[in-house]
Amino acid sequence: MLMPKMGESIIEGTILTWLKKEGDVIEQDESVLEVATDKVDTEVPATHAGILKKILAKEGEVVAVGAPIAIIETATNGQVSEPAGKPASETSQKDELLAAAPAQTATLITAASTPTSGTQDDRFYSPLVLSIAKEEKISREELATIAGTGKDGRVTKQDMLHYLSQRGSSQPIATSSVASQPSAFPRVEMSISAQDEIIEMDRMRKMIAQRMVDSKRISPHVTSFVEADMTNIVLWRNKVKDAYQKKEGEPLTFTPFFIQAVAKAIKDFPMINISVDGDRIIKKKDINIGVAVALPTGNLIVPVIRNADQLNLTGLSKKINDLANRARTNKLSPDELTGGTYTVSNVGSFGNVLGTPIIMQPQVAILAVGAIQKKPAVLELPSGDVIAIRHKMFLSHSYDHRVVDGSLGGMFVRRVADYLEAFDINLPL
Repeated sequence: MLMPKMGESIIEGTILTWLKKEGDVIEQDESVLEVATDKVDTEVPATHAGILKKILAKEGEVVAVGAPIAIIETATNGQVSEPAGKPASETSQKDELLAAAPAQTATLITAASTPTSGTQDDRFYSPLVLSIAKEEKISREELATIAGTGKDGRVTKQDMLHYLSQRGSSQPIATSSVASQPSAFPRVEMSISAQDEIIEMDRMRKMIAQRMVDSKRISPHVTSFVEADMTNIVLWRNKVKDAYQKKEGEPLTFTPFFIQAVAKAIKDFPMINISVDGDRIIKKKDINIGVAVALPTGNLIVPVIRNADQLNLTGLSKKINDLANRARTNKLSPDELTGGTYTVSNVGSFGNVLGTPIIMQPQVAILAVGAIQKKPAVLELPSGDVIAIRHKMFLSHSYDHRVVDGSLGGMFVRRVADYLEAFDINLPL
């Protein structure tokens, strides 16, 4: 059984938990272990039915895609085939793994586990770390000087990024006294009393923290605010939500209306749908909108609705409900968390009226929608101005001021509000 490819850009995964132990009988497609990537945690099913004869990758180990992780003993013509003999030494076991792995994986494992002459570094380096080292022209000797914060002192992607950010400057590289702390969490002097509780961040929280710090470092954030009149949408949804639930078997939330309006506005202002690559601007053709979903753990995950502009309201509703439900049960694939070109976050679901969201890199903008509230508002009628009760909502649009100026950022969020306010209250279900 090999480490599966779990996404287009995924080249390695970390073994989180083995759900089965050696000697257990397993069925084909039965979940055998949990694997973590830099995108998502997911369960991996067995490729064959049989007996889990040997586990080759321990919990916490980083494994390249295509590398062996277990031996499954399968039945052939009524007989159980014997797996390869147990290696007599660590060297022969390594040879066996390399023989079973694809050529490219074998090369990476060999490069990661065999120190070059002149260095006594015997740490394991993941393919991702080696790839970064090669691209940045970091020698094996220099690599050996980088303090690792991973399991058993391994160098992680964050360690490499931290090292590169300080490389060549007069600022000293992190020493072992701070190496146990990821770069997103600098030490702050504080007093801790006996009554205080110390809680270790879980893996996802560390990842979120790192990405938020990176985004604020990369993008100068500016936020524009607009208040939208949601009365037509509220009245229409109240009128059809019971019939929709009965017809489709699921609730109709406000999120599809937000996504639909954003997709339309992106078509009007395509320079919001971009990414920055050095001094180049990459204008995206597809409109792939990420939707922030709160997990039971309190963490946040952002599945992506691809080609959102090609879906109608019902299609968007079904896609959003499906992604949100599977996000909360840890059933998303890594590819469903990548490729986003714009993001929407519903802070109104927590009762908040405003928010200043942080951009999801490498995107350049993100929209937060607040709670819908009843407010007195002045309406301009042919007979004169009147005060009426309307359903109002604030939109908060954060954007990267390197490439999105205030005029574009402001006009875009105003256009989103215009589409929400112009919703046809007579639209058939």
